[in-house]
Amino acid sequence: MRDVIRGLRTMLGISFAADAVRSVGALITASLQMAAMPFRAVGMQVLVDGVVARDHGRAVTGAVLIAGIAALGRVVAWMSLNIRMRLRENTQLYLDARLMALTAGIPGLEHHERPDYLDKVELVRAEREALANPFNPISWTVASIVSSISAVGLLLGVHPVLALLPLFGIPSIVASFLTERADDDLRLTHAEPRRRLRHLRELTTEAPAAKEIRIFGLAGELVRRHRALFEELERARIRLFARSTAMTLVAWVIFGAGYMAGVAFAVHLAMTGRATIGAVVLVLALGGQLNQQLDELTSHVTWLVHTYRAIHRLFWLMDHAADARARLEPAAPVAPPGRLAQGIALTGVSFAYPGTDKRVLDGVDLALPAGSTVAIVGDNGAGKTTLVKLLCRFYEPTTGAITVDGVDLARFPIDAWRRRISAGFQDFARLQLLARESIGVGDIDQLDGDAHVLAALERAAAPDLPAALPRGLDTQLGREFHGGVELSQGQWQKVALGRAMMRSAPLLMILDEPTASLDAPTEHALFERYAGAARRAAAATGAITILISHRFSTVRMADVILVVAGGRIAEIGDHAALVRAGGLYAELYELQRRAYR
Repeated sequence: MRDVIRGLRTMLGISFAADAVRSVGALITASLQMAAMPFRAVGMQVLVDGVVARDHGRAVTGAVLIAGIAALGRVVAWMSLNIRMRLRENTQLYLDARLMALTAGIPGLEHHERPDYLDKVELVRAEREALANPFNPISWTVASIVSSISAVGLLLGVHPVLALLPLFGIPSIVASFLTERADDDLRLTHAEPRRRLRHLRELTTEAPAAKEIRIFGLAGELVRRHRALFEELERARIRLFARSTAMTLVAWVIFGAGYMAGVAFAVHLAMTGRATIGAVVLVLALGGQLNQQLDELTSHVTWLVHTYRAIHRLFWLMDHAADARARLEPAAPVAPPGRLAQGIALTGVSFAYPGTDKRVLDGVDLALPAGSTVAIVGDNGAGKTTLVKLLCRFYEPTTGAITVDGVDLARFPIDAWRRRISAGFQDFARLQLLARESIGVGDIDQLDGDAHVLAALERAAAPDLPAALPRGLDTQLGREFHGGVELSQGQWQKVALGRAMMRSAPLLMILDEPTASLDAPTEHALFERYAGAARRAAAATGAITILISHRFSTVRMADVILVVAGGRIAEIGDHAALVRAGGLYAELYELQRRAYR
């Protein structure tokens, strides 16, 4: 019961937060529209009784009542439609903003990287349309109930037995509930296949894979797989539709039998003088309306249940966001230091991604001295990027602890810690904003200052980037928006590096394969500036600079080089010491030196 109350309260809360006035208007107009329907039958009763009794005034009254209710219904329907459409628009805007805030506000990355979580996020995304109308099913269900009560009251006025007629509509309501439950189960089991369908569609219609699809002739194969998967899902939907249709048919046969029995009983009452001809017409009209009303009530209740289930999927996202935030926020928070005095230490740190047993890092003990430049090398999958994820608190260690100047990293408020980090990642984001904004968001407080953006580009060895753009920093990046220009991979990486350099005094600077898309001269220029920036940051804040790279010409500049293998720190030292030691680093360095010779 608590879940039901929470669900209904949330549905109401979303609608009223989006547009309280139109939420009330939707309820009132829907109720008036539905409540007026049964009284048309009353007008018909008055009209027929007036004609049979040759009572001109009564007949006219009935006709006026019919016409007035019809006119009122049309006006109210028009008002209701306009109110509900605007309410939907406002609710969609509010809900989109809330979903964006919820998803982006989750501190970690688990919901982006676990298939079971991705399925749940897919269900929330798939129910976006239902979530955009949380109040409409409530208002229409209430209106349908009001309409049905009105009809029952009018039937009761003819004879108490006729008030039992709506009971014959119960099977149709039950059939609708069973259908909605089966449909919901189907949506749940089809979440991952639907994600695969979308992935196949995006592969064939969007730019990232376009070149390879054409070179390897993959279009036909991808279309074939898309069609086969769609047909598999469609067969399941058809089976569900066939079962639902059979149940609905049986339910309406039951109602039809009850309706005919009710009409026969009304005719019997008229023939025995216990009811008028108008009463028979009333039962005929109300019976037909009741059929429609029960159909609408069933549809609205089904709509309500569907929206309620969608809200519960939203609850999962809300609860996950709240739990993730609560787990990471310290009970006794400590502010990050203004500058590093000792550095960052990892003690017995092990990590396995949630949902797996394999340890990506295993018993790592490591000290990163304040003011040092640290390079991390190793084969793909060795655990380099995972180590960075833990330092950024995208994940928490499975065992062990990370300390900053002797203070457990978990004691820092997560947002406060991240404000002291700057990072450029190999899988950097292509933010299709103005160039100024795409770079400037690296320090949101300095977003409007061109001087800061230009200084960041200077530190990123990309001072020439604005001149290469048609409108300089005012250039719209990306071709998805009007007037936008597409950048080369190297230019996009320069934008990302500029973004990483916006914070001039971080405690931790991370560059994950920062030169993967840059040419050799730009790489050389970058690291000349980068070494200087690292020294200045170290002097100002004791900052630690971490560099992940496969290029040994790049990592030689580091004070400390870590060689990661099998989730452990296999070797540690500077370039010269590691080459002299003749271990794994020396072997990898020699292989690369020969390859470039």
